[in-house]
Order: sequence, then C-alpha cells, then structure tokens
Amino acid sequence: MGRLFGTDGVRGLANRDITAELALNLSVAAAHVLGDRGDFAGHRPRAVVGRDPRASGEFLSAAVIAGLASAGVDVHDAGVLPTPAIAYLTAELDADLGVVLSASHNPMPDNGIKFFARGGHKLDDAIEDAIEAQLDAQWQRPTGADVGRVVPLTDGPARYVAHLVSALPNRLDGLHVVIDAAHGAASIVSPQAFRAAGATVDVIGADPDGLNINDGYGSTHLGMLQSAVVEKGADLGIAHDGDADRCLAVDHTGAPVDGDQIMSILAVAMREQGTLAHDTLVATVMSNLGMFQAMDREGITVRQTGVGDRYVLEDMKAGGYSLGGEQSGHVVLLQHGTTGDGTLTGLMLAARVRATGRPLRELAEVMSRLPQKMINVKGVDKNAVEANEPVQAAVAQASQELSGTGRVLLRKSGTEPVVRVMVEAQTPEEASAVCHRLADVVREHLSL
Repeated sequence: MGRLFGTDGVRGLANRDITAELALNLSVAAAHVLGDRGDFAGHRPRAVVGRDPRASGEFLSAAVIAGLASAGVDVHDAGVLPTPAIAYLTAELDADLGVVLSASHNPMPDNGIKFFARGGHKLDDAIEDAIEAQLDAQWQRPTGADVGRVVPLTDGPARYVAHLVSALPNRLDGLHVVIDAAHGAASIVSPQAFRAAGATVDVIGADPDGLNINDGYGSTHLGMLQSAVVEKGADLGIAHDGDADRCLAVDHTGAPVDGDQIMSILAVAMREQGTLAHDTLVATVMSNLGMFQAMDREGITVRQTGVGDRYVLEDMKAGGYSLGGEQSGHVVLLQHGTTGDGTLTGLMLAARVRATGRPLRELAEVMSRLPQKMINVKGVDKNAVEANEPVQAAVAQASQELSGTGRVLLRKSGTEPVVRVMVEAQTPEEASAVCHRLADVVREHLSL
C-alpha cells in the first residue's frame, strides 16, 4: 500500500476512497499527533473544521467533527468556507488544528481531507506520516465532560473578509471586476471582499448546489469568465477553484493571465514597495521559462521547488521569503497568510491595476510566456516514472533537442492518478510535437 497523504492532503473518490470511516479515524489520529506536538495537556484542545460545497462534504465533515469530539477536541464548525479561510481562522482563534474537506479543483465526485497545525500551517511529511501511523493505534476514549463540544463558527466569514480587506495596500474604488467562484467555497466571501474594498462586482459561478462545483466554471474553465468580462466591459476577471486557494485572471480583452504572470506582476509591485523579501520569488519547476527570464531582467531572484504549494511554503519559511506560488494560481503572500489564497491574490492583483492606472493586459506584459504544452497521461503506473529506463531515455533525448531554447518536465501527479508531461519550446508546434511524442512513450512503457 502506498503513502496515504499526497502533495495536498488525502484525496480520492468520495465514499469509496475517502469514506466516513477514514475521515473519522484520520481526525482521531490527527488529534493525537497534533495534540502531542501542541502540548494539549492542561487545556481543552480546539479545532476549526470547514469544507467546500460538495455533497460528500456534508457527511465527511460530520465524520471529522465526530472523530475530533470523540477524542476530546472542542470543534468550531465553520461550514462552507475557502481553504485559506480555515487556515486563517485556525491561527486567529489560536486553535490547535484545522481541517478542510475539499478536493480543490478536482471534479465533484472527489473529495479530500487536509489538516493544518497550530498557526494555520500545513503539515510536513513527517507529521503526516505520524498521523498515518497512528490510524491503527489503541487509545483511551474520554467520557463524560471530557468529550469534545461542537459549536458553529457563525462569524467566520466576517472575520475572514475583514482580514482580506485589511491586507490591501490601496482600495479598489472605480474598478469593475467579474468574479467566477466555480460554484465553490468562495461563492459568498470573495464577492463580499471585493465589494468591501470598493470594487464594482459582477459574479458568475456562484450558485453551488453540492453537485456543480468546478463544472464549466472556475480556474480550470475560463471560457465563461472570458465572455462575461468582455460582455460587461469589466476591467478584469478573477477565477477561483473549488476551495478558492487558487486565482487565475482575465484581462479586459478576455485574454487569460496565469499564475506565472500574476506572480511576476506582484513581485515587481512588492519590490517597488519594499515588501519583496530578499528580492526573491519562490516558484516550482512547473513555472514557465519566460517567467524566469523576466524576473532576471527585473533583478529578482527566482528559487525553484518541487510541485505543490506546500513545498513553496517550506522554502519560503526557511529562507524568510514573502512571495511564492505556482503557475496554476496558488500564490502565497506570507505576510498575510500561511497558504495559497485565491481571493487575497485576486485582491492584490486588482489593487495593482488600480494603483498604477494601467490595464491588466499591459501589466502582464512584464513576461512573455514560452509556448507550453502539457498532457496528463492516464491509465499508467505513475510511481514507475523515475525508474523506467525507456521513459527516462526519451526525456533525456528531448531535453537535449531543446537545450537552450526550451525544456522538458515529466513527473507523477501528487493529487491525481496521472503522469504529467510538460514541454516548453520556441513554437507551439514544436512544444506539442515533443510533448505528444513523450506521452506516447509513457503510455507504451507504463500502461497498467
């Protein structure tokens, strides 16, 4: 059996991979492991639990809450809120841990369980392994007054929105923004935050029914937002994913602005404001080569990490850096949050547009993206990628072909059962041809 935790918690098909039993047992194990680390002795441990609007989140959050309370943890039930809101509230309430039920950008049938430690920080691998090892351990159940109590966290949204608005360097008055909430966890709080900051807001994809999350809307489906921005004559559009830890954008012409462009814009802005610690941006190996070239021209250092915002965060905290993220739109502003926050990122991007008076399209020209092609290869043994000689030989050959003009990245996904093949080259045709060739090699040699 492989490791239970992936790059972003435990994720899979709800009620088959992610069951109520697993949710309950994991929450008990997390209470014990994080309890030991948080020195629960002498006080009642507390947790904040939230979820995205998936139908399965209703019974999974109930199971998590039951597990925590049975282990003697008092629970603040925050209901439907973005993942970064739960991280913030865990810190704000000085809770011992936080739990989020969400599969982020994945389709509705999936769900996931993600934990935060005290302070709203993601767990490192060693702590996740300790939680997994604790699953089958014997434990003494509290009884009577020692069991945990459960209370609704009714002011959670208001606390979170106030935090977001207070982080802005300037207001958004006069700016017209369209928000696509992906029928997800930010359907209410993101529009509230933008309006509180002074923007005129139109909203799409904000009618979650438990079944429509990420379905045709949000950061993985920008078409509806592109049309809405142009139709309404807005200055820009902001797209979230299901749990709103991501932000992608659309300029006034409907052109997409990805996470690399957003990070580049914010890096230049923060460097000008003196808030870009060590004049350094932390990004993953998936970021476009054009971003690295642009930041070099701007005198900004870029550090590379493995894929996953948790690894970006680890590097940021270790080096004292203030900005990092991923091409997918996970952007971490460490001065204001402990994890990627799509609403905060969108607000900061809009604030830069408002402060400069320049359209987002012009700001995004700080970098030129090299043509990039990515294929997610399904039905293969993703764990055999690094050890398979024919696959690695094909990667080496393609890398040599593109030396100096592009690059190849082939890796297993940490959140989905796929192998990701990514190629950058001087032309879209070259990137596509090399990417498809490598994908065929992966299918041939790693098929299940």
